[in-house]
Amino acid sequence: MNRRSLLLSGAALAAFALPAVAQAVGDPIRKLAIISRPQSNNPQAWQAAEMIVQEWRKLGLDVELRPMPRQQHSDVVWRQREAWDMTMWQMVGRPERSDPDEFLFNLFHSTTAPTGFNFVGWISPEYDRLAEAQRREADPAKRQALVRQAQDLVNANQPYAFLVHPEQVHAYNKTQLKQGSLVNQAGLGLRNIWTYLGVEPVGARKDLVLNASEPLLAIHPFWISGATDSWTTELIWDRLMRIGPDGRPMPWSAESVTWANPTTVDVVLRAGQTWHDGTPLTTDDVIFSFTAPGVGNEAPMYRPFVANIASMEKQGERGIRFTLKQPEAAFETATFSKINLVPKAFWEPVLKEYEGKPENLERFVVERAIGSGPFKVARARLNEEIVLERNATHWAAPKIDRWILRITPNVEAVLGMLNRGEINFMADYTGDPELVEDLVKRNQNLVMNKAVDVGFQFLAWNHRRPPFNDPAFRRALSALVDRDQMANAAWNGFAVPANSHVSPALPFWHRDGIVAAAPKGLETARKILADAGYRVVNGRLHYPAGVRETTAVQ
Repeated sequence: MNRRSLLLSGAALAAFALPAVAQAVGDPIRKLAIISRPQSNNPQAWQAAEMIVQEWRKLGLDVELRPMPRQQHSDVVWRQREAWDMTMWQMVGRPERSDPDEFLFNLFHSTTAPTGFNFVGWISPEYDRLAEAQRREADPAKRQALVRQAQDLVNANQPYAFLVHPEQVHAYNKTQLKQGSLVNQAGLGLRNIWTYLGVEPVGARKDLVLNASEPLLAIHPFWISGATDSWTTELIWDRLMRIGPDGRPMPWSAESVTWANPTTVDVVLRAGQTWHDGTPLTTDDVIFSFTAPGVGNEAPMYRPFVANIASMEKQGERGIRFTLKQPEAAFETATFSKINLVPKAFWEPVLKEYEGKPENLERFVVERAIGSGPFKVARARLNEEIVLERNATHWAAPKIDRWILRITPNVEAVLGMLNRGEINFMADYTGDPELVEDLVKRNQNLVMNKAVDVGFQFLAWNHRRPPFNDPAFRRALSALVDRDQMANAAWNGFAVPANSHVSPALPFWHRDGIVAAAPKGLETARKILADAGYRVVNGRLHYPAGVRETTAVQ
């Protein structure tokens, strides 16, 4: 069954009712809402949400689907953490997520719940212990066991309703971009920095012109709000290390990275590095870059990744010794390959302005994006187009003259632009992948590539708002999420089912059988709810006896 052949009959959607009983029941569960991007912007996630809503109504729930533009959607979910019930969301593939720590710690550790990536607010001391232990464990086999235990615990609690790991579908025009010069990176596909650095233009046109389905919210080294923002940011600001095409960290702004012992690492910077304004990049800049996120709550997205640094000490003109509080297996990937290097002279006074204030650096508007990376900002209209130009003085200067990102929310428009040559790299596609296959067959100038994403699509429920603070309720709803149908229908076969925050694109870390371990089916959902005391009265699901509705829908 695929998206084109899926037929949901009215009879199949007849509401399921748990038997009414004469015992006391709690309040009826209020009308619940799923917020999502509009259908035209992300038809796959929208269809998945529609399928989920239809299934949950069988349990006696009143559920609606509410579309929101990206800016509003992100603001509600990220900054108004008490104000929503459920949201369709995604964690995108990024290079530093090739190590599971990026997701294992950041998504669900309790310290990231107030302002970080644990925006659902799941608090589990048992999970915290596992997330911390896998960070400290240097032995790969022992760390693998801890990572897999963490996945089992997530399955038992269902803090998200995981849906799929999508297949990233990319396509490019081989008459404009040399075939074979785009790099396929594990878990990311062709959309990665190695493609942007190494792609060779064909003919007179020297630009790489790509698309994004969503506008940028900011170009900001201390705040990455989403996929499009991160693609741009990593090109402007350098890092001590980068994740190579093989998925392993490699020195970048660092000439060398040497571990003296499990808690001491010596870094030597490349000589002659400069910021885009021509001023030298110094060891003081680097130390500040790793200090700023840990000062207070000024950079909450990055704070978890510097928390284990006990001290930094300059060693000569280009050397820095990092001393850690405890061993950290993923430090090179999670910290050296993630933290953006910024000029101290610009950012230090900005940081001081925000110290002690309720607002943090995420609110600061970056008008001059000064990094040291291989691209410089030439023009930035966040809702329309970003133009980056080649930094000719960079040691890894790209072969293209300009990187031009065009914001095109409509998926049909993207295909038309690719077919007409208005973009030469389709980097972001959220529509039906079969349409891309059909286009590539018709247009012999186009080449298509697909790869399973290290990220995933999911439905998030807000643990701060009942009934989602009840694991039994979450497990029951998750049982009615048919992940195979999601992959085959909503994603039309271009995805693999998900029930974990560790992708099968990372086979060493991924828990085999985790999808099969998810709760499944209407009868399972019935039993979970009944055992937990939920009852249906007159077609409406009620809380267990004595439980009162304490949160009004926003």
